[in-house]
Amino acid sequence: MKRFFVFLGVALAAIGSAASAQEVDSMVPMQMSSWGDAKTEELIDYMPDISLDTRFGYNQFFTDGGGRFMGDGLYLDINGYISPHFSYSFNHRIASTYYEDNAGFEGTNWLTLTYETDNFAFTAGKDALLVGSFEYDAYDLDTYYDMNSAFYNEFDCWQWGVSAAWYPAEDHEVLIQVANSPFADYEDYFAYALGWRGAWDWYESYWTANLWQYSSENFIKALNLGNRFYFGNFTIDLDLMGRFGEVEDPYSGMTATLSPSYEISDWGRVFVKAGWESSENVFGGAGFEYFPLKENRNIRLHAAWAYNDYMYGHTLNIGLTWKFDLTGTAKHLFGRLVK
Repeated sequence: MKRFFVFLGVALAAIGSAASAQEVDSMVPMQMSSWGDAKTEELIDYMPDISLDTRFGYNQFFTDGGGRFMGDGLYLDINGYISPHFSYSFNHRIASTYYEDNAGFEGTNWLTLTYETDNFAFTAGKDALLVGSFEYDAYDLDTYYDMNSAFYNEFDCWQWGVSAAWYPAEDHEVLIQVANSPFADYEDYFAYALGWRGAWDWYESYWTANLWQYSSENFIKALNLGNRFYFGNFTIDLDLMGRFGEVEDPYSGMTATLSPSYEISDWGRVFVKAGWESSENVFGGAGFEYFPLKENRNIRLHAAWAYNDYMYGHTLNIGLTWKFDLTGTAKHLFGRLVK
């Protein structure tokens, strides 16, 4: 922990000294690994975006009558550019309630270096396995574990490997990935994925075909169809997943998830979720999110009810999610000092 705080001190000092760093012209997409979608910037700022992300609150477990305050985790998130074509992204669990081991690379969600041009991108490092599901693609602190599928909660997506993306047309990506299998341990088993992501005004797709090796000659074969529909302020996610192999649930079987949500305005969102798995698991829930800051969504309050056969039955969670923007804070402080 002492080393971590030393690192933060050095990082903040570097941020302050780089507040007037030179910018270069580029149309390279600025990769935002969390808390927002990728966006195109005409100017690249070589100052890294650094934040500490956390969520905590109160959980009431109705099945056994217990309740307690708890934190879901503390994550360090860093994103930036080395050159107009090279970008990096790093996300590490400093602490987490839902992972047994946060030490070393076990606590690293992703650590990637990406080379990108107008037509293709190549990424190497530790990253999420490509799984065509909007539920599964969500950042840890943007999802509510008790209302998620058993597959989401059990399948280890963070693996070392390489991936490539080809952009055949605007808002479309063809994806290929080769990585360690989540069933590998120390064996030379691999995971393969072929995917497609597309976006229109009313619809967004995230589809993948997957092979996950679990023995020297056997693979789980999976077809995962993530679908997102837009109707004004309404968004509806429909994930359909099929996994076939001689392994126990929840790795083999079917999962279907329906997740409607409504953006009230910039300050609030309501959502509902319902799901089914062939392992006879029924899950879902409903909730409300409130964003008290007008200028950004770095603070989020929530109240969510969840039901899950696989986990704790009925639960109620009331809590707070906070993105502590270290880069923005350092820029603000440096700006006041130089006045």
